[in-house]
Amino acid sequence: MAGKFRIGISKEVLTKEGGTIFGEQAMRVLDDPAVEWEILEDQVPELLPEHAEKFDAFCLMTARVTQNTLSTENKRLKLIARFGVGYDSVDVGACTHSGVMLTITPEGVRRPVAASVMAYILALAHRMFLKDRLVREGRWLEKGNYLGMGLMGRTLGVIGVGNIGEELLRLARPFNMRLLGTDPNVSQESVKDLEVEMVSLEDLLEQSDFVSVNCLLDSSTRGIMSDPQFSRMKPTAYFINTSRGPVVDEAALIRALETKKIMGAAIDVFEKEPVELNNPLLSMENVIVAPHAICHTDECMRILGEKAFEAAVGLAYGKKPGHLVNTEVLKHADWVGRWKN
Repeated sequence: MAGKFRIGISKEVLTKEGGTIFGEQAMRVLDDPAVEWEILEDQVPELLPEHAEKFDAFCLMTARVTQNTLSTENKRLKLIARFGVGYDSVDVGACTHSGVMLTITPEGVRRPVAASVMAYILALAHRMFLKDRLVREGRWLEKGNYLGMGLMGRTLGVIGVGNIGEELLRLARPFNMRLLGTDPNVSQESVKDLEVEMVSLEDLLEQSDFVSVNCLLDSSTRGIMSDPQFSRMKPTAYFINTSRGPVVDEAALIRALETKKIMGAAIDVFEKEPVELNNPLLSMENVIVAPHAICHTDECMRILGEKAFEAAVGLAYGKKPGHLVNTEVLKHADWVGRWKN
């Protein structure tokens, strides 16, 4: 390979002050003589073949990686390092076929997302945003009509007991809540230390006072929450989604809220992003919304940046990246025999 190892970075990491959301500590990882890096001038919805020709690695936030991205005969790209754990925007099969490794950064989102869900639970339980409006709108004396929900003895149901789901269950334990989980890939024995009972999705929905979705978006989870599922929930229950919008049938969620099949919701992700301003969820008093950024803290961004950059810089020195999604790529001719394990 001629010249330095080239790393491309999504434009949306820039702040209006001209710095990056990751902070100086994370950016120092790129201060390495073996690499040179560049933040794209434009925020592109999809990486183009010319990006694959220009960079050895790309640290990616929201742009899609498709078969077209990797279609060029002059492809130089060997690594996509995602800032986060979701990779539904990346054609994994196309990456594997082209010898492109895909990595994620679970360390960066584990605690921040789990803490965000707990913040949502507390805000919903205490009807925090409604009480804020009571004060601002001169409705002080109405406060007796809006009692909150105590958490002791209430049930939290977690859909997806993986990286973030496990952390959420740990954070919820001091609140003396009953903990339920559902995940086809997680056994009861593997989570016995969390004091969580693994149950079916149907049982979880029927018994939970708070339902939190923490699963990846794929063909098995798309639309996992729709009319039949919301109908199983308690009319006093709250629904929280911080995973991906298409995991939920948004029209069904709106119907469940409008018909009072559930008490309320907290939503960080939508089927269409940015969400349209006429979306009914935005005008409901019992719904809290965020712009797919509820977990965005200095801690979260620093770790996401550090881990993605470390994967890219490490590859410049011939080191196999950690948290490799498409492990089959190691059978590609470009990588066979490169690493023993």
